[in-house]
Amino acid sequence: MRVLAIETSCDETAAAVLDAERGLLSHQLWSQIDLHRAYGGVVPELASRDHLRRLLPLVRASLVEAGSAAEDIDGIAYTAGPGLVGALLTGAALARALAYAWGRPAIGVHHLEGHLLAPMLEDPPPPLPHTALLVSGGHTLLVDVRAVGHYRVLGQTRDDAAGEAFDKIAKLLGLPYPGGPQLAALAAQGRAASYELPRPMLDRPGFEFSFSGLKTAVAQRLRTVAAGAMTEQMRADVARAVQDAIVETLCAKAIRALQFTGHRALVLAGGVGANLALRERLSAQAARLGARLYLPRLAFCTDNAAMIARAGMYRLQAGEHDGLAVQVRARWPLEELAPPGSAEAHAARLPS
Repeated sequence: MRVLAIETSCDETAAAVLDAERGLLSHQLWSQIDLHRAYGGVVPELASRDHLRRLLPLVRASLVEAGSAAEDIDGIAYTAGPGLVGALLTGAALARALAYAWGRPAIGVHHLEGHLLAPMLEDPPPPLPHTALLVSGGHTLLVDVRAVGHYRVLGQTRDDAAGEAFDKIAKLLGLPYPGGPQLAALAAQGRAASYELPRPMLDRPGFEFSFSGLKTAVAQRLRTVAAGAMTEQMRADVARAVQDAIVETLCAKAIRALQFTGHRALVLAGGVGANLALRERLSAQAARLGARLYLPRLAFCTDNAAMIARAGMYRLQAGEHDGLAVQVRARWPLEELAPPGSAEAHAARLPS
């Protein structure tokens, strides 16, 4: 099977072609960072309009890179949610139109399932079952991955996601959008233990997260500094303290979940999974338990179409497909998914 995939859940426009035997044949991505930087965050209407401009040329470029024509494509996968509704609709509409014109099946993919399965594109892929930490700008959750499509959410954030906390605190420090990578770069210049910040919910049992209190603590600390008195070294020290607090919290909860499930494989996925401090610390802590950390390559931590192709292919190969209706979901609980090809999975598909 050869699958064309489209991703437009937020502010990245992406297309990819994945072949069941030859692997990933192409991966095209256009980032809207420059477009949204002036506003300090993603503007949904602007995101949708830019997807409209960029998507079809990216699909063409992806097909050319893969050496594929329409007749070589066996199915089309696209992100159906969760995400920004307008952005999702641009990708869904094109995917359904191409599927209809080419006489091919199309499948709407859960964005978070794509992230969870992104490490399956690597060699070696993580074994099943495994424990996963999915952490991004919009989501922070721990998942017991029993099989493809069989997910049990162990815990998630009660308020801000970790990536959202990175971005909001970066803004408090006067860093440009997107704040997370900027804060991580600044933290590399910071001194350890210069500031004491809370580790939210780390003293409580369970697997829930909360990062809004950390943002408040940083805001209060910054208010005690006189205007103009914040030096570059002080900003770097605050950034280091923030990163240390978030990384320590994520690692502690992930290791707790790994011990709870008894698995020997831990997956780190999502945009914050590109944070090098998090990758290094989590890998070391997993190794001390005799477990292994599995990571997607950096390019596949953030939103991309390769992961949508991987998730979509599992379901297309199992005979799943959607009807002609175009439907997306801004919110879509991960646990509503069912294993590919199951009666529950077929029943959840869009009608013809």
